[in-house]
Amino acid sequence: MAEILLSLTIIGVVAAITLPSLTGNINERTWNTQRKALYARMSQAIALMPSLNGYGTLTEGNDSTSAVDTAAETFVTEGLSKVLKINNICDYKHLEDCGIPSNITPYSGSIIAKFPETLKDYNNSLVSVSFIDAAGGTCSYSQTNTKVAAFETQNGESIAVYYNPNCLSDLKSGDAWDPVQARLCANFVYDLNGTKGPNSYGKDIGFISVFYPTDSDVVAPYVYMHDSGSAPQVSSGNEQSASELCTATLGGEYRVPNKNEAAAMFVNRVLIGGSFIGEHYWTSGIGIYNGTTRGSAQSMYSGAELLKLRSESVRVRCVKRN
Repeated sequence: MAEILLSLTIIGVVAAITLPSLTGNINERTWNTQRKALYARMSQAIALMPSLNGYGTLTEGNDSTSAVDTAAETFVTEGLSKVLKINNICDYKHLEDCGIPSNITPYSGSIIAKFPETLKDYNNSLVSVSFIDAAGGTCSYSQTNTKVAAFETQNGESIAVYYNPNCLSDLKSGDAWDPVQARLCANFVYDLNGTKGPNSYGKDIGFISVFYPTDSDVVAPYVYMHDSGSAPQVSSGNEQSASELCTATLGGEYRVPNKNEAAAMFVNRVLIGGSFIGEHYWTSGIGIYNGTTRGSAQSMYSGAELLKLRSESVRVRCVKRN
């Protein structure tokens, strides 16, 4: 009997140690599968829409309150619901009716105590920003501060959507710094399991960003929780390049984000965590500046694309594709 009791005690101790880890691994695999499935469905739905702008259109300088409040809701009801199976649609005053959690934990661990109600609440640089560029000129961007809406899918996901009805395929005249804000049409913040926990980014919480009103680019990078250091975009010596740094520190699944994946990181910086003031990150893109090829870096403060010398050491935040 004593031996049996001892064996049961040992089994209990081992179970207490291993069960949380086992449960966590199962949850992680489930979330990964759900994440990929949701991304596939959203990508297919967006591809079926003729255009993403113009729903609840706002006239610049003459915005009606009702249009500002309902643009995102109109986008869902008159556009997205035609191509995606949706059970329930909620306005900004009733997000909880669509299972949107009131509290979210970003990578930084500092809880977002109230779900952001507007574009500005979510990221104040999406609505109005100005900065001094490398040539000493002032760049600025502004757009209407529309309200969030939400919906539930038939698969049980709860999704909040921030919407820009005036998104562009081409830059506005004078906006040569290529602001993320102008090409962002919709940004979805999803909760894979509705009202259940843990309501944490990187687990059941994530984002999908959509750029350009036609031939849209739908991106959902899974962003690693920490920077991987700094590196040149292209190595000229024995030092690691940005892409080599991602592989060396995190393995082959991770890489440097492309241009719009990095743009999505800027849009959703509150979930990724960090102050990001003055910070910028390498993308895998390139651009031409003064007749020379340079590397594309994403400003996490202004939303601007910065063209840097490819040999310059810039911060690296690695992602993997859903």
